Amino acid sequence: MEKRLFGRTGMQVSPLGFGGAEIGFEQVDASVVEKLLGDALEAGLNVIDTAECYSGSEELLGKSLAGKRSQYYLFTKCGHERGPGFVDAWEPDKLEKSIDRSLRLLKTDYLDLIQLHSCSEAVLKKGEVIDALAKAKKAGKTRFIGYSGDGQDALYAIKCGAFDTLQTSVNVADQEALELTLPLAAQQGMGVIAKRPIANAAWLSRTKPANDYIVPYWERLKQLGYDFINGKNGQAIEVALRFTLSVPGVHVAIVGTTKPGRWRENAAYVSRGPLSKDTFAEIRQKWKSVAKDTWVGQV
Repeated sequence: MEKRLFGRTGMQVSPLGFGGAEIGFEQVDASVVEKLLGDALEAGLNVIDTAECYSGSEELLGKSLAGKRSQYYLFTKCGHERGPGFVDAWEPDKLEKSIDRSLRLLKTDYLDLIQLHSCSEAVLKKGEVIDALAKAKKAGKTRFIGYSGDGQDALYAIKCGAFDTLQTSVNVADQEALELTLPLAAQQGMGVIAKRPIANAAWLSRTKPANDYIVPYWERLKQLGYDFINGKNGQAIEVALRFTLSVPGVHVAIVGTTKPGRWRENAAYVSRGPLSKDTFAEIRQKWKSVAKDTWVGQV
């Protein structure tokens, strides 16, 4: 995969990144994680993104990546207590403990990026969470600091000028960021990570999904009625993934999977480059004609 300059950080990142949520939440066996990561690295991927609250994700990655630290950039997130649910933990001492725990579990001396995980504008404005990450950076625990989130919270995070990177939802069913935040992030030279880049493949569910997390995308896609999601699933994933990576300002798309071999398929899709201008424009026009004001970025 051809690498992209990750904003002002200077990192040369692969357009496809490994997302660590699924392996943690689904409690994937360590042997499967080793296979997943082996395939991903061999396919040219060099970005791994996880979070302290992704159940056992950091532990699994730390065990599986031993001896390979020079082959990838390692990103994680802080701001929520470990365990079921997402309980906010924005106190500076909790953030410091979280970062130290992530370093220990990931078996590394430093992170390439530590991100605040869906932190509200109100909390950001107090300044303590930003100071905590700046302290970690000064101490050499992380090379860069970033913000992960959406909507007006993300817009403030960009405007405040404290962060090197932005991670936000960008996909065929979630396009608010294309106008609200991405242009400003590009102006400021921020590295941009697209999360949920294939809209959780919500089109695969013929009936309303039991998983509330993907219901908004499922409902939106029913109304958007894109032609490409009615064909073969591989084609739908390819178009969706290439759409996200065709968006101006996006440097890397984070995809999670528990299926060995999926990385080679995804890498093949990405190798075909951006969508044609006409196909990209058709998807954008469909969104603009159908999307409602309530279709905001999904955390």
